[in-house]
Amino acid sequence: MKLKKRSSLIRNIIHKSRSKSQTVLADQCLTMSLYLFLKVQQSTGKKMGCFGFLKTMMVVFNGIIFLAGAAILGVGIWVKVDSGSILRFLGKIEGAPEELSQVLNVGYLLIAIGALLLVIGFLGCCGAVRESKCMLLLFFIIVLVVFIAEIAGAVVILVFRPLADELFTKFGTAAVQNIKKDYGKNPDITGLWNTTMSTLKCCGFYNSSDFLDSPYYMDHNKHYPPQCCPGTDKPCNQTLADSATTLTGCFPKIKQLIDENAVVIVGVALGIAALEICAMAVSMILFCRIKSGRD
Repeated sequence: MKLKKRSSLIRNIIHKSRSKSQTVLADQCLTMSLYLFLKVQQSTGKKMGCFGFLKTMMVVFNGIIFLAGAAILGVGIWVKVDSGSILRFLGKIEGAPEELSQVLNVGYLLIAIGALLLVIGFLGCCGAVRESKCMLLLFFIIVLVVFIAEIAGAVVILVFRPLADELFTKFGTAAVQNIKKDYGKNPDITGLWNTTMSTLKCCGFYNSSDFLDSPYYMDHNKHYPPQCCPGTDKPCNQTLADSATTLTGCFPKIKQLIDENAVVIVGVALGIAALEICAMAVSMILFCRIKSGRD
């Protein structure tokens, strides 16, 4: 409204002091100036609206990452503290391959991943809210490093898959020997195997034959653990164990779960990769926008 009043006042002054042709020319110049001013204001508003939307998405996205990091960190701490964890059970198996020691550190791995996600979420949120170029650049670098590490890990898994199969074969041999030697004799090993079989609804590492000649098998009149004969209160003998055709070993059970959810696992991995690419792109857009705004 003020702008219109000023333009009217200018027109009146021009009408009084100039000729008709000069008045028309002045009117055209004034109209063009007003048009350009409004276009600039409209363009600036659109840019600020897009910038604000990207900031909001950055805060929401990294807030979710921060919460996920806190959850993973809690799970990692729980795995290390829980004395009845399956991972601790695996560590007590005599004759297990040395390469398995890396798998046993999954608790530390979860703690490291959780802490990393906490840092990423914090940098993303604070960098977007405070419009800090330093935080946004650091966020971009960390996500890029994680993205490259994930690609490298996927390539290593595909290339060295035969080595992983050989590792599982060695571990299976050690696990069966451990059952035959300590199940029914060592309370810790017996309790952990019972917990594993009850949780996964499985029997032995491969099947019920893993318990042949074990201390439990010999001390219980050649009977198997109750977990190998679900749905019955009778002693689990060879006949009942063989009749439980739907019950498999714990290793085949885990492998079956992974195979059945392979599509879901791949989909989640691709989704995470896409989110990481979007996060890097948004952080760079905000970084450049903040820089140009200050210039």
